[in-house]
This record gives sequence, structure tokens and C-alpha cells, in this order.
Amino acid sequence: MKPTSDADALDAYSAVVTRVAAELTPHVASLQIGRGSGSAVVFTGDGYLLTNAHVVRDQYSGTALFSDGTQARVDVVGTDPLSDLAVVRSSSTTPGPAVLGDADQLRVGQLVVAVGSPLGMAGSVTAGVVSGLGRSLPVRSGSAARVIEDVIQTDAALNPGNSGGALADARSHVVGINTAVAGAGLGLAVPINATTHRIIAALMHDGRVRRAYLGLVSVPSPVPAPLVERLRRRTAMRVVQVVPGSPADAAGVKAGDLVLTAGRRPVDDAQSLQRLLFTESIGADLPLTVLRNGAMVDVIALPTELVDR
Repeated sequence: MKPTSDADALDAYSAVVTRVAAELTPHVASLQIGRGSGSAVVFTGDGYLLTNAHVVRDQYSGTALFSDGTQARVDVVGTDPLSDLAVVRSSSTTPGPAVLGDADQLRVGQLVVAVGSPLGMAGSVTAGVVSGLGRSLPVRSGSAARVIEDVIQTDAALNPGNSGGALADARSHVVGINTAVAGAGLGLAVPINATTHRIIAALMHDGRVRRAYLGLVSVPSPVPAPLVERLRRRTAMRVVQVVPGSPADAAGVKAGDLVLTAGRRPVDDAQSLQRLLFTESIGADLPLTVLRNGAMVDVIALPTELVDR
């Protein structure tokens, strides 16, 4: 017989998963749209649902089926392939909204629960842990390409149809939207964070997301030891490529530069830079401070609008 402590731990784990499943399942729908299918999460009291752009694709309407048998027609409000997020809305009554959490508070090893409709089976629940944070997921829309940063990796089982469903923490707060199955035992989710909220707001208001374009590719890189104390951080973004003729190129940014600040704010990860590249930055001066050959260099970039071709 297993020690009582092990049994108690297993019971506690089961109790958390059971509670999260009971609280969250009513808010997650099986989404049938065109010839495709997936999942969607109610996140407002007036019928807005969040799902994946790749689930919606180029469709205009579909049907949401909830675990209690409720069925609702939904219309596509907006899609953003470059974050793999989409918003749809029902004009009829839907279950109440789930609570959106903050993926920036997640830690590796933390318990998470996935709720979705794999293979069309509405209300399916799996559980696991956060296997990794800060993963990257390449996405493309037309000729435009970018990387979704800070993607959540989980070992909670995800199967076709889970896309657009909820990834929740132990408080039943939705911290991610399941987006892809990268391999056996490997699932990914778009994080719910400050950047995501801006994308969702733009989709609800405008049906699309306008982004500013700099034209550089960068990766996290250590700050040189002599500057760590002065800057009070250990990482910045190393420029590995500058697109010829881009705003970054016109500003004089060079491959090898270490981007320390953008818009006079610290840049220590890709999200720090990407959260600046929304509508208000299009056509506006964006000061950059870079470290080049041991010296700090200030440049001014003029971002243009990222065009989906």
C-alpha cells in the first residue's frame, strides 16, 4: 500500500483538476467553422469568444456547441494570423465568460489544465505541467512573418480540435490559448498577457491588428558584464539580421548591435520590443539605444506599417 502522504498528494492533485474542469468546461465551446473545427473560449459577458486564427482561416461564420448542449451561431469579428488569435461573436445567449489570467506569472513545473474539443469531443479535459516558457512559434501571413514569443509549452495532452481551447492554471484562470501540437507529448499555447490583451482589443474594435515594422531579426543575448550593474539587467536583444531598405536599415542599425532600449524603455526580450510595435508607432520616431563595438549608439527609427501581402 502506498504511504498516506502519497495518497493525499494524489487526492489533492485530482481535486484541483476536477475543480478547474468543472469551473472552466462550461465556458469552452466546440467550434465548427467551414470544413474545419476547433475550440473557442467565451471571454466576455456579451458573447465574444477567443480562438485561433488557423481555426477560423478565411471563414465568416460557424457554430459553437457547448458542453451543456447550447448551440450558437458565431460570426468572425477579426483574425490575426501573426499571433494565431481570432475573435468570434455570438448574437444569441452563451454561457458566461471565463476569467483571463496572466501567463507572465507562470513558472515551469506549475500545474495546468487544458480544456477543448479534440476530435470534436466537446468538454474534454487533460492535465499536466508547464514544461517550458519563452518558447518561440514561427507564424506567417502572406509574405509577412514573425515569431510568437513567450509561447507556453505543456505536456498536457493536446490533439486535433484542441486548438483555440483554454489552458488554465489552478485558479481556473485562462493563461493560454492552445495553438499547436508540435510532437508527441508536446503542446504549445499562445500566452494571455499584456500584449495579447492589446491584440484582442484591436480585433474586437477594428477586426484586425495594425503593426509597426522595423525590419530586424534579434535574439536574446547576455549584456556584457561591465554593464550589468549599470543597466540592472543581464539580457538584451542581439540583432542578427537587418532587412535591406527597412526602417531599421535606414536608421543605421547594424547586424551585431545589442539593442538596449527602444522608445526609451529597456529591451530584455522579444516581447519588450514587439509590444511597442503597434498602431501608435507607425510613422512615429522610435529612439533606439544599441551597444556597438563597446560604445552606446543612439539612433532614431521611423517604423512603417507591416503590410500583409
